[in-house]
Amino acid sequence: MNRLIQPQLSAADTARAVAARRLTAEDRIAAALTRMEEVQPALNPFTIILRDEAMAAARALDAALDGGAKPGLLCGVPVALKDFTPSAGHPATRGSWTLSDAPGTHDPVIVRRLKAAGAIIVGKTTTPEFAHSGFTRSPRWGMTRNPHDPMRSAGGSSGGSAVAVASGCVPLAEGTDMGGSVRIPAALCGVVGLKPGLGRIPMDILPTVFDDMSHFGPLATSVGDAALFLKAVEGQDPADILSRPALPDPAPAEGLTGKRFAYSPDLGYYAVAPEVAATMDHAIARLRAAGAEVTEVALPWTRRVNDLWLTLWSVALAAAWGDRVEGQRDRMDPELLSLIEVSAGLSAVDYKRLEFERTTFWHDFAALLDGADAFICPTCAKTAPLATDTDDMHDKTLPDGRYGGLDMTSPFNLLAPCPAISLPLPVGDGMPVGLQLVGHPYRDNRLVSLARDLERAFAG
Repeated sequence: MNRLIQPQLSAADTARAVAARRLTAEDRIAAALTRMEEVQPALNPFTIILRDEAMAAARALDAALDGGAKPGLLCGVPVALKDFTPSAGHPATRGSWTLSDAPGTHDPVIVRRLKAAGAIIVGKTTTPEFAHSGFTRSPRWGMTRNPHDPMRSAGGSSGGSAVAVASGCVPLAEGTDMGGSVRIPAALCGVVGLKPGLGRIPMDILPTVFDDMSHFGPLATSVGDAALFLKAVEGQDPADILSRPALPDPAPAEGLTGKRFAYSPDLGYYAVAPEVAATMDHAIARLRAAGAEVTEVALPWTRRVNDLWLTLWSVALAAAWGDRVEGQRDRMDPELLSLIEVSAGLSAVDYKRLEFERTTFWHDFAALLDGADAFICPTCAKTAPLATDTDDMHDKTLPDGRYGGLDMTSPFNLLAPCPAISLPLPVGDGMPVGLQLVGHPYRDNRLVSLARDLERAFAG
């Protein structure tokens, strides 16, 4: 067995065992911290390991449970937070030397709800500077590596969180997803990554609460654990005007018989690596054998979808962090600076007109969803590239006219109300491949139910 990939007790099993007092929170957290300290030198997934704080929280939880306290959904579960997300008492550097390492003064909604559910925060995870990249490395924290092959990238921008889960440090880690930042590293590291529908988890850590591409989401060992995380933290809160009410629990597993899926192997324009295509072919065959109706569909999209997303993303970066460039340029990631500069010269009218194209993309996709339970495509067009690669090395049109991009996720941030999840596929001795399942707008509970059915089909 790869020493950097180890099985662990799931979040659901941890919570049950700690609640029943078959396992103490102190012992569970101690084991997680020991594993984190083993993995950190080789893979660099953490910016800080909160040993003293986490052990104190575990002992306090054990005392409360022994005194008759009601256990929460995530009772005693070790959870890591992304360094992009502020939290009380901990630095949130967002991978940048331009931010202070002073401890945060308050917890955002998602962290408050995790703690209220009994989760214990054990550390903060690495991100590229201001979460700008699909590769997790930053001027401040260096490079985070893939546990399946440390020469390869963990993906980004929630790469540290994906590695923390894949390497057996924690069963759950928090991530943020603006263009695939949960799903990309989930696919490349072989774990589950969920982007809920817009507003399902209150997003209150940005300078604006009107952003319509950004999401919190879990990196998890299984769909069940991801669903547990979502249940613990979803629901409206005044901190985010776009937040939405919690949904009923997902339906019990029903099996795939009669389920209908629209499937695109390439979104109509991607150059998909042979190993990804072969793994997806095998997965689709498994679904059909399990009773699902999978229909290959054609999308009229081109790389213009990605270019539109990149423009919107560059504007968001420039608006939020562009004021840090003056006087601190030499301390910032050159790729981030280039992205910020993309927005220069774009007028407000030009920006607003991008919504017209975004509307067309939605109408194209809605036509495919009509009559289907969900949509399937690869999460990434390639397996994990070298850790030393850059986004620009993949963001290009190839001589045959196909798009050479790494991820196939950013189009679904343009369609933000549609939840999307990346599921790991069996790969034998190869690098992980992710299958992306995209649901109807705001039907997160339905997507989770379908994802559980797919997970069981792939495990069978």
